Amino acid sequence: MDEAHDTLSGPATQKILYRGFHEFADVQYERLSSISAAHIYNLRKRREYRERRMNFTKTRPTPVSIGERRKPEPEGRPGYLRIDTVHQGDLDGVKGVYHINAVDEVTQWQVIGATEKISEAWLKPVLEAILEQFPFQIRGFHSDNGSEFINHTVAAMLNKLLIEQTKSRPRHSNDNGLVESKNGAVIRKHMGFDHIASAHAEAIGERIGDLRSDDAHEHDGEPVPPGHVSIGAKLQDHRGDQQRAHRGAREQCAEADVNRQIIRSGFADSGRQDLDDPEPERDLRDLIQHRSVGRHDGAAS
Repeated sequence: MDEAHDTLSGPATQKILYRGFHEFADVQYERLSSISAAHIYNLRKRREYRERRMNFTKTRPTPVSIGERRKPEPEGRPGYLRIDTVHQGDLDGVKGVYHINAVDEVTQWQVIGATEKISEAWLKPVLEAILEQFPFQIRGFHSDNGSEFINHTVAAMLNKLLIEQTKSRPRHSNDNGLVESKNGAVIRKHMGFDHIASAHAEAIGERIGDLRSDDAHEHDGEPVPPGHVSIGAKLQDHRGDQQRAHRGAREQCAEADVNRQIIRSGFADSGRQDLDDPEPERDLRDLIQHRSVGRHDGAAS
């Protein structure tokens, strides 16, 4: 029945079965003529039914007229940007900050911003600030097919600035490979992979601005050389207390391993093999101190 009628709704299938027996006198539908619509849905949920009536429909791409699907061709001219987003992940329902990474294809000039969300209202002012920081005219704007860049708000802003918008082609993973490589080599290198709450987006943006001012001052007011990125060790302060706690825990573990090796060596010298037999805490401290003094005396001699 479902194969013949392309799986109609429960009430429609029930009506067909009823008419098949009561109006057309087909004895094949005698038992099914009194079936309810709810039971039809229950039968369709069974594994045997799904194995025989499993249908697969290919995803149909939705055509979007915003942007042109092609690889930019700067022909040696600066001003053709590759742009992408980097997310610092979510933790316990708290959204992470989004980094906006923009790189010029020819000069490798890179500008980075941060935002709490990548919706149109949050992203537009960040994009405007990023475009203003490039020291040359922007001619092209290339991104992947994410909705944060492929929308009417960004398209209207780029059209007003006479900037050509392009987007990556399907099955061409290298179309935006330049900025994706910078995501790991620059942003992940300095900001890491740990969660950073979106509330710190403004502080990160201010720090990036301060570092750009410091770089300009270090170059005596001259523009920063092409390819220079205004992200240094200072930005690592925003990676949060969690990373510093992890680093402190690793140092404590390393120190504990050294102390354990000292204790083992001391027990081996004294002929003791049983480490589970508890020693008084004072004796352990004396043993560690004795071994440490012996190492320093040997190094001094």
